[in-house]
Amino acid sequence: MKLPNPWRGLRGLPAEVWVVAGATLANRMGTMVLPFLVLYLTQHLGHPARTAGLVLTVYGVGGLVSAPVAGRLCDRVGALRVMQAALLLSGGVLFVFPLVRGIEAVLGLTLLLALIGEAVRPASLAVLTGSVAPEKRAAAIALNRLAVNLGMSVGPAVGGFLAMASFPLLFVVDGATSLLAGIGLTLAIRRLGLLRREDRAAEAGALAGTAPGGAMRDGRLMLFLAGFFLLGVVFLQHEGAMAVYLVRDLGLPPSFYGTLFALNTLVIVALEVPLNLAMAGWPHRRALVLGALLCAAGFGALGLATGPWTVAATVLVWTFGEMVFFPVSATYVAELAPPGRRGAYMGAYSMSFGLAFTVGPAAGTAALDRFGAPTLWAAVFAVGLASAAVMAALGRPSPALTPVPARR
Repeated sequence: MKLPNPWRGLRGLPAEVWVVAGATLANRMGTMVLPFLVLYLTQHLGHPARTAGLVLTVYGVGGLVSAPVAGRLCDRVGALRVMQAALLLSGGVLFVFPLVRGIEAVLGLTLLLALIGEAVRPASLAVLTGSVAPEKRAAAIALNRLAVNLGMSVGPAVGGFLAMASFPLLFVVDGATSLLAGIGLTLAIRRLGLLRREDRAAEAGALAGTAPGGAMRDGRLMLFLAGFFLLGVVFLQHEGAMAVYLVRDLGLPPSFYGTLFALNTLVIVALEVPLNLAMAGWPHRRALVLGALLCAAGFGALGLATGPWTVAATVLVWTFGEMVFFPVSATYVAELAPPGRRGAYMGAYSMSFGLAFTVGPAAGTAALDRFGAPTLWAAVFAVGLASAAVMAALGRPSPALTPVPARR
């Protein structure tokens, strides 16, 4: 008996999706600077830790500014053009980094890198959600997340070895992969005529008209983004409080924390695409509520964990929540967007997650120090439940406002 292929639903995805996923994989395989930026600033340049923290804050602020601006540019000039320019220009900025030592220059370059590099996120989401039929959007985003996770399983690991040899080499390799990703994207765009397709789709959206007001005036979007922000605060505890809690409070080795990331990545690589293909017929609200509940339960259960196996079980729970929630969340925003405004909506979506990244890890670690682990994880669970409640209150996207991909 022949078993069904759980990946068969990817066959119908258009060229744009595969091209963006390929560029994302190449770019993420070279992502080395951000994970090691603090060590570069403190160990190589000799700046104090508080200065390194300021540089990361500047990067976060730059990302927040970049997202809505890049989203609007996607609607004006095309998402593929924005992604192409962001990859090429960020590669050039990375090459300049090793040439400067003063903190003012480092701060300026960091801000510039964030403004340019973070434009890739809303641009890629706009391409992925705009080039496929609504029922294929979650699968397209899951495929791109697969590329992200595969790349991030390689980039930081290689970066660790490069850092031991030469910190400046991190910037050279990261910049080179950004340039290669941009060049590869450019060649694929030209060969497949993707810009002409995008321009025709943009013209069709303009002819269909747009809703009055900006993305920030859409009450449905604002309600969703409020719940999305809350879920982001919960999910991003793995970037801050979770590491401190495992090592300091549970006495687990730092290497175990790295093993958990490997577990998370392996599950995503193996299951996220088939899972989202199987969920293609689900209502958005059901998937968003389930994903939020699983994330709330996974992180909240850390307060009950006592050892490696129970911690690993909590990671599996919130990993399934991540796989369910994030592809469908971007799909929901895409279907809220009026014709010709998908870039702006994706910019607002990216900005909301950037705000959660700015607030979540810092707030979690501060709460852990001040109130202790039981209070922190109970509060995280409550915030996750609040996100699920917001998602349960969402209505369906209006079919009248859902853009239809251009005919091929």
